[in-house]
Amino acid sequence: MRVRLLGPVDVTVAGTPRALAGLRRKAVLAVLALHRGRIVSTDRLVDVIWGDQAPATVLNSLQSHVSYLRRMIGERAAIVARPPGYVLDVPAGATDVEVAERLIREGTRSVDHVHAVTCLRAALDLWRGPSLVDVTDLDWLGRQAERLEDIRLVAVRGLVDARLALGEHAQLVPELETLTREHPLDEHIHKQLMIALYRCGRQSDALATYRRLRRRLSDELGIEPGPSLRELEGAVLLHDSSLDLPPPVIEVANVPAPASVPAQLPPVVGAFAGRMGELRWLDDLLDRANEADPTAVVISAVSGTPGVGKTTLAVHWAHRVADRFPHGQLYVNLRGFDAGGSVMAPAEAMRGFLDALGVPVERIPAGLAAQAGLYRSLLTGKRVLVLLDNARDAEQVRPLLPGSAGCLAVVTSRNQLAPLVATEGAHPLALDLLSPQEARDLLARRLGADRVAKEPDAVDQIITSCARLPLALAIATSRAATRPGFPLDVLADELRDAAGDLDAFDGGDPTTDVRGVFSWSYRALSPPAGRLFRLLGLHPGPDIAVPAAASLAGLPVRQARALLAELTRAHLLIEPAPGRYTFHDLLRAYAAELTHDLDGPADRAAATRRMLDGYLHTAFAGARLLQPIRDLIELEPALPGVTAVALADDEQAMAWFTTEHPVLLNAIAWAADQGVDGHAWRLAWTVADFFDRRGHWHDWVVIHEIALGAARRLADRQTAAQVHCGLGRAHAQLGRFADAHAQLRMAADLYGELGDTAGQAHTDRSIAWLFSRQGRHQEGLAHAQRALDRFEAVGDRAMQARALNSVGWQHAQLRDHAQALRCCQQALDLLREVGDRVGEANTWDSLGYAHHHLGDHRQAIACYQRAIELFRDAGDRYYEADSLTHVGDSHQAAGDPDLARHAWRRALDILDELGHPDADLVRGRLRLPVDWS
Repeated sequence: MRVRLLGPVDVTVAGTPRALAGLRRKAVLAVLALHRGRIVSTDRLVDVIWGDQAPATVLNSLQSHVSYLRRMIGERAAIVARPPGYVLDVPAGATDVEVAERLIREGTRSVDHVHAVTCLRAALDLWRGPSLVDVTDLDWLGRQAERLEDIRLVAVRGLVDARLALGEHAQLVPELETLTREHPLDEHIHKQLMIALYRCGRQSDALATYRRLRRRLSDELGIEPGPSLRELEGAVLLHDSSLDLPPPVIEVANVPAPASVPAQLPPVVGAFAGRMGELRWLDDLLDRANEADPTAVVISAVSGTPGVGKTTLAVHWAHRVADRFPHGQLYVNLRGFDAGGSVMAPAEAMRGFLDALGVPVERIPAGLAAQAGLYRSLLTGKRVLVLLDNARDAEQVRPLLPGSAGCLAVVTSRNQLAPLVATEGAHPLALDLLSPQEARDLLARRLGADRVAKEPDAVDQIITSCARLPLALAIATSRAATRPGFPLDVLADELRDAAGDLDAFDGGDPTTDVRGVFSWSYRALSPPAGRLFRLLGLHPGPDIAVPAAASLAGLPVRQARALLAELTRAHLLIEPAPGRYTFHDLLRAYAAELTHDLDGPADRAAATRRMLDGYLHTAFAGARLLQPIRDLIELEPALPGVTAVALADDEQAMAWFTTEHPVLLNAIAWAADQGVDGHAWRLAWTVADFFDRRGHWHDWVVIHEIALGAARRLADRQTAAQVHCGLGRAHAQLGRFADAHAQLRMAADLYGELGDTAGQAHTDRSIAWLFSRQGRHQEGLAHAQRALDRFEAVGDRAMQARALNSVGWQHAQLRDHAQALRCCQQALDLLREVGDRVGEANTWDSLGYAHHHLGDHRQAIACYQRAIELFRDAGDRYYEADSLTHVGDSHQAAGDPDLARHAWRRALDILDELGHPDADLVRGRLRLPVDWS
């Protein structure tokens, strides 16, 4: 069985293709195949395939798609359910992508040009059209398709290089002319065409090819050809002999044997701690080395943020396994992110390796390509470990990779080195921050277990201040180690007081200064990426989505996404979930330092205003979707460059609020701290309905208290009244009735002073609801009726309908169920007229209550079920639980205790999740003895 992705997505069984039906089914198979042998979580599958459009039944749909794929494959064991998702558990080579990548690796590394042509042609024959052509509309798979097409282009270039080396320049000219039309800006392909034309005796045509490309690059991109192409133009003009066919490759038999066994690993760090999972991963990689492909060298690409301990881990592991490489260990620091900016050239590193292998100077050939050939020949048949530390990019590494089985290369870099993964088959290992326990172990090893055990709180504070970054922990512990008589809480207090200041993490030299180490990565960024990194220091966190980053920088989303990808590749950001980015606290502090040092006050103010505008305008649109009848607030136009998220319906609005919930909390507090009070209270207004529906009442209280402070600083009594009313409802939901009455009285007083009849009506309705929650229904009825009269006076039909339901509910609580039915039915008719589905849900619940107490339990259950459906659709968790409690009561009264208990359990699950005091009332119902008669 083989899964084919290089063209339409399908499966071949015993060589016979089996077409698959359905875009999402094909997408499921494609995602699993691209992760062959690795578990893909259901959350990841849902996010990639459905994204924000995932229905409530998405897991059922996913299971159905997997069942279909198992039937089509004919091997049920091929797709295996393994928590937390699924894995395509098939042998290596069961996907055409893996086969193609293996052939391309073998072909591009081979010094035998005939063998290279065979491998690369076989790889290209696997493409049956554009990669993943059926599923490229899905964002992640679209990017994978682009990656696969890039790999295909690598194979095309490699095949041309091999054929040029075999003297096929005449046959290649028409093919290369076609390729240059298909890739009009590809300098490598134009270079190949120039060489082919020159070897055919067409010097003028080769120069004309160069001039055409130079003109196109200037017109379209405003740049000149790269140095390699400019050097080629000069060589063509001079008839340089380097353009002639290369001589045959040096035979291994003529290569001098190494004079010594190199042992270049740096000393191991004595206080190494943690990283057991990563060490096991590297051990497993070594154990599996050459198992799937005995002709290939194994490469591990270890990447991670500055200071995370990449070199420490690599050196520690290399010493652990050194005895498994009897022919030596080679090491070089490539200085990819050196403090002095002196990045090591591959040629310099190669000369060092050849020296270590004992090659006399007079036997080292000129030119990096010839030296690489000699180096790989020397390692043929040997078991050598090559540690390439602190690499800048894949191009710096490629010439230094061994080429034969038995060797293993470990590459560390602050960049992700994706090209090595794509074309050399490197196994990526992204190093994360230490876990809290690993950080404690590190402190114990450096300071002594007894000293650490005596002050657990101080240790926790040190770990928090250091953001679990190994370099920061090492600097902090070195200071503690030099003061053995000082309590650790002294150091903890110093670090706490220095929060946001990186001066506390200066170890005294460039390699142990956190700020300096971060700067080496920052200086390697493109200027636009560097600007975005700085501005991200203004964001309140904890993470940021692409649209918010675009607003912060005032850039289009596409450009912001590309810059975020550059920062992620450099490990200055991480992407913990698709499209969401964050960094640890020390990098955040560094970014904040940079923006205050390098960006002017006006630029920073504009960036923060754009960011807040983006959140506010999106949240405002979401609030209108959640509560269409709510009185609106006024917004100023968003600044140019702001990206607001387009929300299509209340489901998308709930999903956006749910995702951005912690960010919005921080943004409201941050806006108030920065004096941007208008944004602070307006953002608080936008999230109130979401907080109420989801039961985030503690958060509701916190952000409304912040909003109240903002309103007072603005001397805005209208806003203050509105906030008092919201605070009253939030306190009531938490059972704080005295606080709720106090807040609502202040709201009523302010609205009365302002002569705002609508505001008074809203407050009366809230007071009626509060009295009802306290069982004071006669007082509640009076306020509900007053609210109804005031809404009628101002002509607000939508709120008039809700007030009618409030009146009906109070009548039902006072046992006047017939009057309750009349009021609630009128309310329901009016609510349908204005399209208020949330109001409908509340009214169906009131109708159910009245029918229940009139003894019509069947009708009551039907009303409650309708209320539950509408509350669930609206994402209103508390009132869904409330109606579930009521429907349980009706089932119990109707003589069906099983259904009653089922409904109460569902209600209790929701209330416990919300931490609501009503959970105890439902729990009491479940303790009632069951009458089985």
